[in-house]
Amino acid sequence: MKKILLKIYYIILGISNYFLEKIIILKNKIIFLFFTKPYVKTTDESLNVIVNEGCSISRFGDGEFNLMNGENILFQSYSRELSLRLREIVKSNHEKHEVFIPNIFKSVNWCTDKSRNYWTRYLNLNRYKIYKLLEMKKKYYDSLVTRLYIDYADKSKAGNRFETFKRLWKNKEVLIVEGEKSRLGVGNDLFHNTKSIKRILCPTMDAYAKYDQILAAVKKHGNSKLILIALGPTATVLAYDLAIAGYHAIDIGHIDIEYEWFLNKAIDKEPVKNKYVAEVPNGNKVREINNKNYESETILKIT
Repeated sequence: MKKILLKIYYIILGISNYFLEKIIILKNKIIFLFFTKPYVKTTDESLNVIVNEGCSISRFGDGEFNLMNGENILFQSYSRELSLRLREIVKSNHEKHEVFIPNIFKSVNWCTDKSRNYWTRYLNLNRYKIYKLLEMKKKYYDSLVTRLYIDYADKSKAGNRFETFKRLWKNKEVLIVEGEKSRLGVGNDLFHNTKSIKRILCPTMDAYAKYDQILAAVKKHGNSKLILIALGPTATVLAYDLAIAGYHAIDIGHIDIEYEWFLNKAIDKEPVKNKYVAEVPNGNKVREINNKNYESETILKIT
């Protein structure tokens, strides 16, 4: 009898969840049709403000939105403190800092079919929750500006956009703040035009737990340097706090992995040798490397 009742319970639960999801999707579709959409600048406008205007940037994507709404993500556990900081920053206005969110709220026709399907479903389930987090009168820029290749149906502009990005760090002293296995620029020419590179390596998982230590280290070693941060939601907060403190910090995100896919002419997301890629199966299984130049650039490991 207990097995029968349990089976009936799961059937009813499944039906309830099915109809609940349909209601949520309908509500979000109505919001899309009748409510004001966030104002997000284009990819090229966003790239221009990064390269030519000298501002710091913090980027928000689905992971940051999920954390703000109380959910864990793959490599960062939810914390109330992190959620509150993200909620603060996404509405912030600072003279030398800009906030970037995905340019997906009006159209995703620029995407590949796979990416379009993902974003359409994500918005159908989450649009209302995201709109509540944003300042709808604020001017935002496109956080997908660091994802220049794999999700684009038309990939013809990727090469020129990467070359534009490279102007940002040309002949500059750069401090890279990254996850321990990220290895930005190792094995490719993305940063070959810099004056110098130093690196601070941080935890791959739950980096925000070490936030105070990371912030102090970057302030110590980042004077007069362009600071490039690839550290998930921790980068979003770090770039903002550094901007307030007078540093030039860019939440650079996935640009190195996108560049690797561009160089390999990949048609789908794939593992990259010796680099952490959270979005592919077994992408967290990364070998150690023997690279003297990379080792000499690394000035600190925070574990």
